[in-house]
Amino acid sequence: MWPVDAAVLIERQRELAAAPAPDYAFGPGDIIGGCYACFPRGGAGPGRAGDPGWAAAALTSGGRLVAVAAAAGAAAGPYRPGLLALREGPLLEAAVRALPALPTVMLVDATGRDHPRGAGLALHLGAVLGLPTVGVTHRPLVASGDWPGDYRGAASPLVLEGRLVGFWLRTRAGARPLAVHAAWGTTPETAQAVVLAAGGRARTPEPLRAARSAARRARATAECSR
Repeated sequence: MWPVDAAVLIERQRELAAAPAPDYAFGPGDIIGGCYACFPRGGAGPGRAGDPGWAAAALTSGGRLVAVAAAAGAAAGPYRPGLLALREGPLLEAAVRALPALPTVMLVDATGRDHPRGAGLALHLGAVLGLPTVGVTHRPLVASGDWPGDYRGAASPLVLEGRLVGFWLRTRAGARPLAVHAAWGTTPETAQAVVLAAGGRARTPEPLRAARSAARRARATAECSR
């Protein structure tokens, strides 16, 4: 399910980019999840295989947080751009599967179609879980596009090799926009709609914000217990 070798992962990414996924149509009653992974602060270099890691997943319904789950383990690989699944994939899957129920759609702190081989971690995780997914990051990986206007809901295209793969999306006026990526079973337009529906008062959509807080709490608890 999760390759442990870069060459195998690259081949799997190419397969996933070409694989058909069920088309997902977002509805107002859908349960939106979010997942996030983190590693020790202040480590040497960008990260190595075996680093301790913590991941969390959250469920929201109607803008209300309904469940959070966390998981801990070792990073399966070093940090390498475009190969994040080697490092975080198993941890994120464990956190999502620890939830009392799966969401209708999952927001992932990773890229989707905006990827050199068209299948970033957000897309790969969706394929493994059998869930529609949306990537949400602070910046694009390889796509490009101008920033949108400064009002909530403003969006502008993120394009990779002439193909729309996502949007810059302003979730809060006066704050930097987020890069929102089509991933497993989602189009750029669907990804945009899900992120806007999941938004709370903060710039980060509520399911991702809750998952990030839970993962960091789990890390702090583990570090304090040493």
